[in-house]
Amino acid sequence: MSNLSISEAQKLVDEWISQFEVGYWPPLSMLAALVEEVGELAKEINSLEGHKPKKTDDGEIDITMEMGDILFALICLANHYDIGLDDALKQVMAKYDVRDSDRWERTEKP
Repeated sequence: MSNLSISEAQKLVDEWISQFEVGYWPPLSMLAALVEEVGELAKEINSLEGHKPKKTDDGEIDITMEMGDILFALICLANHYDIGLDDALKQVMAKYDVRDSDRWERTEKP
């Protein structure tokens, strides 16, 4: 599963979800799951950066898994609404390229 494109990841998640009769959760439940996962990432980063140490029973800090959970939840929402995230990312990068082209000083590339 190395080097998945976003569209391949969407297909992989859809195949996994499709094996269960319940299928995708209702959109608001999926959004709640996404927000919950973002909160868990925030907790991990807050602990990692030393601002709020974890309790001894909270386990190890693992931002990789939290980011994976966020991707999974986001992909579920995109699949439900039939949104291709490859195209969505291209569109938002084009928006940022225009909107923010002069916002910050650019770095010199060798």
